[in-house]
Amino acid sequence: MIQAFGLTSDSRKDLPPAVDDVSFEAHAGRVTVLLGAAGAGKTTALRLMLELQHGRGITYFKGRPLHRIPHPAREVGVLLGDVPGHPSRTVRGHLRMLCAAAGLPVRRADEVLEVVGLVSLREERLGTLSRGVDRRLGLACALLSDPHTLVLDEPADGLSARESRWLHGMLRAHATQGGTVLFTTSDPKEAARTADRVVTIERGRVVADQESADFARNRLRPRVAVRSPQAARLAALLRKEARTGHRSVEVVHEEGNRLSVYGSTCADVGEVAFRHGILVHQLADEVGDMGPGAGGVEPAAVIATAPAESVPAPASVLAAVSSTARTSAETGARKQPETFETAEISQPAEASEASDTAGTAAVAHSDDPARAVPDRSDGTPSETASGSASASKKASTAACPEAAPAEAAPHASIPTPRPAEAVALDSSSPLPPAISVRPGRSPLRPLRYELRRAAGIGTGFVTAAAVLVVSALTALVMGRIGHTPQPRLLAAWPQQLPLPPTALGAGLLGALSFGDEFRHPALAADRGTVPRRLGLLTAKLLVTAATALMLAFLTVGCDAEVLYVVYGRELTQVPGDWISLGASWAGLVVGCAWAGVLAAGLFRSATAGLAAVVAVPVVVVPLVQAALGGAAWDPAGLPARLRRSFLLQWPFGGDGSLVAAARVMAQPMGAAMVLMLSALSCAFLVTTLRSRVK
Repeated sequence: MIQAFGLTSDSRKDLPPAVDDVSFEAHAGRVTVLLGAAGAGKTTALRLMLELQHGRGITYFKGRPLHRIPHPAREVGVLLGDVPGHPSRTVRGHLRMLCAAAGLPVRRADEVLEVVGLVSLREERLGTLSRGVDRRLGLACALLSDPHTLVLDEPADGLSARESRWLHGMLRAHATQGGTVLFTTSDPKEAARTADRVVTIERGRVVADQESADFARNRLRPRVAVRSPQAARLAALLRKEARTGHRSVEVVHEEGNRLSVYGSTCADVGEVAFRHGILVHQLADEVGDMGPGAGGVEPAAVIATAPAESVPAPASVLAAVSSTARTSAETGARKQPETFETAEISQPAEASEASDTAGTAAVAHSDDPARAVPDRSDGTPSETASGSASASKKASTAACPEAAPAEAAPHASIPTPRPAEAVALDSSSPLPPAISVRPGRSPLRPLRYELRRAAGIGTGFVTAAAVLVVSALTALVMGRIGHTPQPRLLAAWPQQLPLPPTALGAGLLGALSFGDEFRHPALAADRGTVPRRLGLLTAKLLVTAATALMLAFLTVGCDAEVLYVVYGRELTQVPGDWISLGASWAGLVVGCAWAGVLAAGLFRSATAGLAAVVAVPVVVVPLVQAALGGAAWDPAGLPARLRRSFLLQWPFGGDGSLVAAARVMAQPMGAAMVLMLSALSCAFLVTTLRSRVK
């Protein structure tokens, strides 16, 4: 169950807030819809509920705010927009990566793919998916951890009628099992067709909170849609026929050659057009939205009406044209989707519609508001609120402003009872509690997540292959020129370059490990910013270090093999101090990779990570050399001095290893790398601690 109280967004530049004191409830076992036009505040309300945006108010998910739930992804499944995954990642790889982030077994990905019907497309890339398949994948991501609550923003936007029916059938099935479903839409017919309860939002305020039957009776009105090149003449004839027969018919001239005829039928309109030889391009039964501002038709566009004394009041008209909805509501039977479908006379009978609706009918249920639905988690029944007569009266007033009394407010909302916790909060402060954007949690299995993230796309493999090819070509050119020291020849590091290709490649891979998180935030799609957590950082450092060491080893091996094949054994001699040189080489490559990881995580950009790697030899090394004054430090006596100062006994061979490590750090490049890594680590820790304090 979802309970939202006093959701209010922060206003900017003296403008009214996008959402102002929005309160409603979404019960378990039912589908609740937030209905409103574009810009009404639906998405802002969802973001406030999910604590993704600053504002005021509080939302309870089964009695707890979202930040009080240990693992929000296991309780609330969220779909906001498209799937935020890397375009080169496969559907199956994306779900497996999310399984590691949520601490789920990998087989769960295949189970969800079967549920949403994407088994045959599991190897497709995310960048090649159609709109319908992307929505299916988004629903699979929301259902991955089997949450009790589903929160979706415009899930059927851009889908075909068949795909929309499938999606609504899935949501209905989830609600039938006892789950809570809340989604937004701007189509009133979709809301009436799929929801149990409709909450209407206009200009950031709740203007109606109704059962779907009451909503359909008060908000929707049948009409006949006509398109004709002689629309004005046809409208005049329809007006004349209505006055002659003393019938209440309203004709609205919309854009172009389109007419909307209220109070008539396709047969009557077609007979009038046929008798007078008027060409008709379209003649169809539709359901018109009678909400505030619906259709955008100006009063001057009404060109033909029946006499005023023969036209009943708007409320009476709505009641007369919705007898089917009223009968359905009285018997407790759910309205079928065909009631709100557009029927073109040029199409055959609803044979195809019946086959498409068969899947949805399998999960149809009774709309009796008095029934109790068992909760999915604990099995206790959850209460469902029934619309009262006063609520229906207010909703009718909101839907038909012309029938409202003069003293009624245009945005009167239905009051919702608040729980004891919300009352206690309101008694201590005149304003609702503040909503703070909290960082998302780190993956429950960070190392497994990072391995699947790095291996799921081909960027790392392409980068490694490019580094090996460039290094081999550079080594051949340097061998041809001659007069190059053996260590630099094997590392393909010309004197003119600040860094070898291998170090740059390792730095790029490190920068992408955090840069892709911010560019394609699949890890934190439902919780805002990517988490800067120590567990995730440690996993990234371990994976990038292993990748950098492997790349460094392969570079030296490939360069030596190429030099041996082209120039013979003369240029592939192993240096005598290969141990210290190998340690320096590994330290350089790993240091560049770590600098890219820390800088990209700190500045939220892969470009910033690569810039930090290049800044080490270009900026930091000259500063270190200037600070040392060109004097060289000899670490030969360091082990003996440490032994005398701290009374430490080094194991066998410890003195040589310590001297080798000290010599590496005594070099300008080594000292600059240590200084850069220390500064980036401290800044990352400070940023992490500051986000936790908030």
